[in-house]
Amino acid sequence: MIKVLLVGHKVKYELTELTKVFFPKEEIQFIEDKEEYLGEGIFIISELYESNKEIKAITKLYIDNILANQSIEDINLIEIYRDTLDKYIRIGIKKSLYNTLINISENETPWGILTGIRPIKIIHDLLDKNIDEDIIIKTLTKEYKLDIKKAKLTLDIGKRQRSYIYPLDKDRYSLYVSIPFCPTRCLYCSFPALPIDKYRDYIEEYIIKLMDEIKSIKNIMEGKKINTVYIGGGTPTAIFPMELERIIQFIYNEFGEKNIREITVEAGRPDTITKEYLEMLNKNNIGRISINPQTMNDNTLKLIGRHHNSYDIIKTFNLAKEIGFNIINMDLIIGLPGEGVREVKHTLEEVQELDPENLTIHTLSVKRGSKFKDTMDKYSIETQHVLSEMLNKTIKASDKMGLVPYYLYRQKQILGNFENIGYCKPEMDCIYNIMMMEEKETIMAAGMGSVSKIYFPQENRIERVPNFKDLKEYLNRIDELIENKRKILENH
Repeated sequence: MIKVLLVGHKVKYELTELTKVFFPKEEIQFIEDKEEYLGEGIFIISELYESNKEIKAITKLYIDNILANQSIEDINLIEIYRDTLDKYIRIGIKKSLYNTLINISENETPWGILTGIRPIKIIHDLLDKNIDEDIIIKTLTKEYKLDIKKAKLTLDIGKRQRSYIYPLDKDRYSLYVSIPFCPTRCLYCSFPALPIDKYRDYIEEYIIKLMDEIKSIKNIMEGKKINTVYIGGGTPTAIFPMELERIIQFIYNEFGEKNIREITVEAGRPDTITKEYLEMLNKNNIGRISINPQTMNDNTLKLIGRHHNSYDIIKTFNLAKEIGFNIINMDLIIGLPGEGVREVKHTLEEVQELDPENLTIHTLSVKRGSKFKDTMDKYSIETQHVLSEMLNKTIKASDKMGLVPYYLYRQKQILGNFENIGYCKPEMDCIYNIMMMEEKETIMAAGMGSVSKIYFPQENRIERVPNFKDLKEYLNRIDELIENKRKILENH
């Protein structure tokens, strides 16, 4: 156990997350008094010192009651080009902790002191201030302590996204539609997804309530401009083709098909996709679909709870191409139980043969609510060094396929302190993914477990409006959810 004492500040959450980067398996306990440390194990004192105009962050690290390392950070010397003193103080406190821990841990820390899930936001903030690119790289590496490769990656992605995000428009929005049913629940899944066999009798009622919510969104957003639509889940293709077509047609009728710049259906599971389904989606002008293998190794597919094999993935992908889909995304997960470099290399070779237009590389995240969280001790997970090697292979494979990174995000409990990256072929970026991740556009969400994010550009902030994660609550309290959205948008 690591004990932590805060002096002169309350930056508890960020210090917890940063300490976990260095000691991912250790429990962290905050104490109120130094006497609570009994002289065994690791003890960290994080102090904010203020005197006249002097502001310093001081960190001391004790191991078995012996001072092992310490660091002092002069907050007045930090150059991050942010607007408030609070942000400088938080950066200084984290830098001081980072500098104290970096020499005693064997873990790689490619993301430096960043613990949030949207590092590209920093790029947009600096570019908005017209900060020179060389200074941005210097800021990322010196102040945020990023590895130079990560710094250049974030800058490249941020620059690529600018043409889709700007100019900002508070009247532009995208629509997310949740279909929360799945054929089975995957080992790593933490989403509020429902097994289709158990909940089949609820689907008709769910569709009716969902369409009511979609219609209410159209009415609430009257006079504003729809941008993109993303139908996700769950697995939208777990319901019957005629049921999903009914929802798609309803969206077109409400918002106008010609007004929608991009529409994606997260087909996801090959075991739910038939020729009939693909023909229906194509007939309804769905421009982008996902066919997500996660891995091309059959043993792993069985282990994680997938009812299909690698041949099914190849067959489904080729069928989608024959039918005429121009943009197909494929998701892969690095760090799945029992997989090492050899297995990832095999998956990438198979995917390269298919040559998808979009490829999303996820690093496995061990989340609350997943089966994996409670049973991970049963499985073999590779070390951070091996995870890094596997991710490097995905970078090289993506480059061979002519794919470039266009969006990036990180997750809590992500293995190895790495990231998730979306790649695309030129001019085939998923606009919804960019808007959703960078939070520079309102996302109106409909369906169980979905979350609307209302963007206030003048204040550069997001207000979240979550829907219920329980199916019966969603069905019975839909009017309440609609009213919640309406109230927030009254001040928009």
